[in-house]
Order: sequence, then C-alpha cells, then structure tokens
Amino acid sequence: MLLSSVSVNAFEPVKQNVLAMLEKLNPNLTYHCVEHTLDVLEQSLRIASEEGIDNDEELFLLKIAALYHDTGFLNTYALHEKNSCELFLADADQYKLSGAQKDIIVNLIMATQIPQMPKTLLERIICDADLDYLGRNDFFSIGESLRKEFLSYKIVNNDDEWNKLQIYFLQNHNYHTPSSQKLREPKKQLNFNKLL
Repeated sequence: MLLSSVSVNAFEPVKQNVLAMLEKLNPNLTYHCVEHTLDVLEQSLRIASEEGIDNDEELFLLKIAALYHDTGFLNTYALHEKNSCELFLADADQYKLSGAQKDIIVNLIMATQIPQMPKTLLERIICDADLDYLGRNDFFSIGESLRKEFLSYKIVNNDDEWNKLQIYFLQNHNYHTPSSQKLREPKKQLNFNKLL
C-alpha cells in the first residue's frame, strides 16, 4: 500500500465530520449510536495492535471505516452497510483518498454485515470490534440498548422473541482474530450461559 497524498494526521477532520453527521441519528437508535461507533473505533485500534498491525496507512483506513460503518442508519435500517458506503464515498474526495484506499474502506464497511464473512485481516479486525461487547462485562447493559432498539423498530415484538434471537445469535457467532478469540470468547461463553 502507498500512502499517496494522504497524511495520517488527516484523521481528526474525518472524525469531526462523521461525529457531526451521527448527531442526527434517530434517538430510537439506542444501540447503533455515537457511543457504539466510538467503541468500534477504540476496539478496532486495540485489536489491530494485538494483531501486529502497525502500518500507519492501514490504521488510517481502518479508523475511517470504523467511523463510517453505521452511518447508513441515518437513512435506512435494513442493509444500512450499503448506505454507509454511499455516504463514505460521497465524502471520500475531500479526504484525498486513492481509488484503492476507497475500495479497502468500502470492503471493511461491508464486512460488518451480518452474517460476517471477512476476507482480510483488517476486515476480521473490524468485524470483531463491531461485536466486541459480546465477550465483555457490559454485554447485558449494551444488550438492553439493542433490545430497546429492536422493539422500537419492530425487529422483535416482545421479550420472548428478543431472548430467542440473542441465544441464536450467540450460538452462531465466532470471533475472527486470534486476539479476540483469546480475550473475548471465554467471557462470551459465560454471557451465553447466563442467557440460557
């Protein structure tokens, strides 16, 4: 990868731009909110470090993808990832990104679509960052914010449907990076057992 004309110091304007956009999210998005985006950004960098990613350009592209990955919720709920890519591409020229860099970011955003099927290490990292909470102590409090959102958007109609969906999701989820498998998988199993 070549850094082309991009300065890695160019990240702060990107961050401010996206955070300003996310202020317009529907308040019923109690899970897919600014806090989630910032968490995915933070976890992406942590996992990247643990996976040995120290290339400035790769980290720059990963950070942009983490910020944009849920911006599509501004316009749509279903298949929001595609809309997130469109919003990113509408802004991308002002960030002076090359075509190859734009492609990497689009692929990173699309990799977070459920079911996750990441192909590259960076894609595996963002996927694990997006669902990092499944293997954390705040699993139940974050899950509660997702339950409220799902009820609000009629994805589930009651708590029984929610509980079944949670159990099914955890049964079928796998972390993609060795560091997340080591750090988060044991706690995820504990959380799953508590759900049961």
